[in-house]
Amino acid sequence: MTELVYGVLRLRGRLDFALEQFCKQPLGRLQPEVLRLLRLGAYQLLELDRVPAHAAVGTTVELARELGLPQATGFINGVLRALERGRAQIDWPPPENIRRYLQHVCSMPVWLTKELMRLLPNAEARAFGEALAKPAPYSLRVNRLKTDRQHFLQQLLEAGHQARACRYAPDGVIIEKRGDGRLPGDAEGLYQVQDQASMLIGYLLNVRPGQKILDCCAAPGGKTTHLAALSENRAEIVALEKYPQRVELIERGAARLGCLRISAKEWDLGEPPLFLEEQSFDRILLDAPCSGLGVLRRNPESRWSKSAVNIRELAELQREILFHVAPLVKPNGKLLYSLCSFSKAETDDVVEQFLETHPQFELEDLREASPAGWAELFTDRGTLRSYPHQHDGMDAFFAACFRRCCE
Repeated sequence: MTELVYGVLRLRGRLDFALEQFCKQPLGRLQPEVLRLLRLGAYQLLELDRVPAHAAVGTTVELARELGLPQATGFINGVLRALERGRAQIDWPPPENIRRYLQHVCSMPVWLTKELMRLLPNAEARAFGEALAKPAPYSLRVNRLKTDRQHFLQQLLEAGHQARACRYAPDGVIIEKRGDGRLPGDAEGLYQVQDQASMLIGYLLNVRPGQKILDCCAAPGGKTTHLAALSENRAEIVALEKYPQRVELIERGAARLGCLRISAKEWDLGEPPLFLEEQSFDRILLDAPCSGLGVLRRNPESRWSKSAVNIRELAELQREILFHVAPLVKPNGKLLYSLCSFSKAETDDVVEQFLETHPQFELEDLREASPAGWAELFTDRGTLRSYPHQHDGMDAFFAACFRRCCE
């Protein structure tokens, strides 16, 4: 059922394009419940080879009856059977027609199609769109405070799971095929579910034992606990989060993973954190609230619930939070701005405005201190941009590092 829900949300644009070929009524005029059922049946017919066509149609019609829509069963049956008979003849947009291909094959709304075409050349935009139409890989960060990647991979193998090391993240593992049993080491805190792109952020801060670190928008705590591990549990970490239940989430995660010296506090960074001393932190991580465009595979409803207007509003919030935490950075300290989005408004535009208004900071080239083999992850300016179609299937992330000049 989870696959059906996520699949329909992820491929809604593609499913609607196919249904329009066989539905005599405009989809926008259909009863919402009927349209959802048609998408559910269409997903099974077009995307799931293991489901026989008669079963896909029959179960969808029966579901309509169970939901109190008996008057729609004949209509749903007719449309889905027509789709099943004619699916080989659907006139899908060719890859050369990049705009229509992204919308109707890769299932991207118009505004997001425009954003992607502004960002990348056509061939790259097409490959990126195709990647966002597929499920995301299932990746884990091995908790180096309790084990190492080689031993954990062996445990996975012995438990009947197929896994491999991530290409970039030294602590990362990708589960390629789950076995019948549970993953080993959950209760013991041997791993944290985390995308490979998210794992990169901790390394970019170059944390050290003895430092004072601030994680600004910390929940659910994956990056916070990674910073604790990278600093060998010997750095003082303050983790801020807006909501009390998310503060508790950070604390529970830290306890499970054996992370020490993390102080989680409730604070809305829409206001300056005046309780923190200015120029007192060696490292600050702002993994900012964002549109989540880089994780559309994991949150497929986002592509249909957000708009370009939302992006502009979020960019203003990101600038506001950056301005509120910048005074906390020590001279020669670093402020890392990261987010799981690729929109220009949330990435390059925010960076430029921050630099224009904060002459005491300079943009640091992240290539200079990054691990070997990461060169392709960075732009010419030394900011991070990861893409699922280029970089081991990881989410699309952005990061820029600001260093406070000695005053």
